[in-house]
Amino acid sequence: MQTTTLRLYSLEYNQAKTYWTAALFVAGNLLLPQLCHLVPQGGMRWLPVYFFTLVAAYKYGWRAGLLTAVASPLLNSALFGMPAPAALPAILLKSGLLAVLAGLVAGKFRKASLPLLAAVVLGYQTLGTLGEWALRGDFYLAAQDFRIGLPGMALQVFGGWWAINRAIRR
Repeated sequence: MQTTTLRLYSLEYNQAKTYWTAALFVAGNLLLPQLCHLVPQGGMRWLPVYFFTLVAAYKYGWRAGLLTAVASPLLNSALFGMPAPAALPAILLKSGLLAVLAGLVAGKFRKASLPLLAAVVLGYQTLGTLGEWALRGDFYLAAQDFRIGLPGMALQVFGGWWAINRAIRR
């Protein structure tokens, strides 16, 4: 069995590579939601705006992830009207939590395993749900990702693992 070393990075804000990397992942977060929105409830079911944020933060550090986390929902909303402006605070909260949590877990464990990615996804979703509940005052609405978005969470865990470990080799 062949073993390969996984390279994880922690890009800084004073590096141009951080902004180029974030721009590439933002582009992914612009395209993937458009594909998902071709099917009814595709955005709510597949949670596409979080996918490349997870990969960016885990592979390139929380700073690149945070840039991706903030720019992606804002640009999607401005360019395509989705997410709706009223949903932006909760989505930005969850995106930011995802970026920070993924970057911290990657930095601490220096590997990308399915259990670690599952912990990141469950962690940001749980904290984000609590935060959204506080923002909106409606637990049923705040828990929508757990009611409808389980396929998207699975995509983040399994697709994120594949992207980090197999697709992005360097």
